[in-house]
Amino acid sequence: MQCDVINLANKKTGTIELDDGIFGIAVRPDILQRAVQWQLAKRRAGTAKTKERGEVQATTKKPFKQKGTGRARQGSRVAPQMRGGGTVFGPRVRSFAQGLPKKIRKLALKTALSAKRAEGKLVVLDEAKLGKAKTSELAKQLKKLNWGRTLVIDGAEVDANFARAATNLGGIDVLPSQGANVYDILRRDTLVLTKDGVQRLVERLK
Repeated sequence: MQCDVINLANKKTGTIELDDGIFGIAVRPDILQRAVQWQLAKRRAGTAKTKERGEVQATTKKPFKQKGTGRARQGSRVAPQMRGGGTVFGPRVRSFAQGLPKKIRKLALKTALSAKRAEGKLVVLDEAKLGKAKTSELAKQLKKLNWGRTLVIDGAEVDANFARAATNLGGIDVLPSQGANVYDILRRDTLVLTKDGVQRLVERLK
C-alpha cells in the first residue's frame, strides 16, 4: 500500500510502499493484550520483601515463664503473633516476568503497526533531524502538525539534536527502531516512522 511521506514542515516529499504483511494485517486485540501484559509484567521490580521469623534478630530466651502469669504460653519473641516478630507468607523478592513465544511477540508488533495505520494515525516522516537541539523550534513544528501525544521511531540510531530537543517535551517519545514495542505504540495517539525506521522494521519483522 502507498503512504505519503512528509517532512517536519508538513509538506509532502514523496510516497513510500508499506508492506501489507506488516502494516495491513487484521487487528487482534487478544494478541495486543497478551503482549502488553507480558511487557508490563516483565518490567515490574519485584523487590517487595518482609522479614520472616528466621530473619528476625531477637533473643532466643522464652518471653516469660510457662505457667502462673495468666497469659497464653509463648516460646519465642520472633513468632508471628508477637510484636516485632516475623511475617507469615509475606512478599519475597521475585521476578514477575512471563513467557511469550517470539512468534506471538512479532505478531503483536505487526498488529500494533497495522492498528495505527487502520486508525489513520500512522505518519511517515522523511527524517527526524534538527540542525540545533532547540526545544522551542521543535515545539512550534509539532504544534502545527497537531499530532498530539506522539511516538517517533527512527532508524538504527536517533538524531542527537532531535532527541535532545524532544526530551523537554512531555507529549513526545523518540526511540530507535530496535526499541519499537507494542506498549509504547498503543499508549501514544500518533505513531511517526521515519523512512529509515520503516525499512528497519520491515527487516526486523519479515
